[in-house]
Amino acid sequence: MLEIEYRDIIPQEQYEGVVEKTMEECYKEEKLPIKTLYVCVILTDECNIRKMNKEYRNIDKTTDVLSFPIFEKEELQELIKKKPTKEEIIGDIVISMPTIKEQAAEYGHSVERELAYMIVHGFFHLMGYDHMEEVEKKAMREKEEKVLQKLNLIREKVEN
Repeated sequence: MLEIEYRDIIPQEQYEGVVEKTMEECYKEEKLPIKTLYVCVILTDECNIRKMNKEYRNIDKTTDVLSFPIFEKEELQELIKKKPTKEEIIGDIVISMPTIKEQAAEYGHSVERELAYMIVHGFFHLMGYDHMEEVEKKAMREKEEKVLQKLNLIREKVEN
């Protein structure tokens, strides 16, 4: 299940389409039951994400994406094995849309691709993956790229 929430930005149908198809592919990749495991994707501005970053990570600056998992990796794996029959919240993904637009321009690809990447990145953090150690980073990046390839959102160059 998926909820898309907007905080202090104007809702955009195109964003919702990207969020929905990206999350669907993430669920398929991890073989998750879509009907029972719930994620909220919050699209917001730089001010809100900066406040959250300061409050929850003690970092007083803006960022592109924050993930707030409910479970530790092992707990989530156990929950998935049990095949939950009732709705379980696995976490929130918060994305700064102004930052996404800036990064898309900086990296030379579409806003859709950058948004999808941040959703995938945030999702795998919810699943317990990290990128602090090189081995973990490699595993996480491989999963991210696999989902983006399935969405046909590989790195691209956009003409300005």
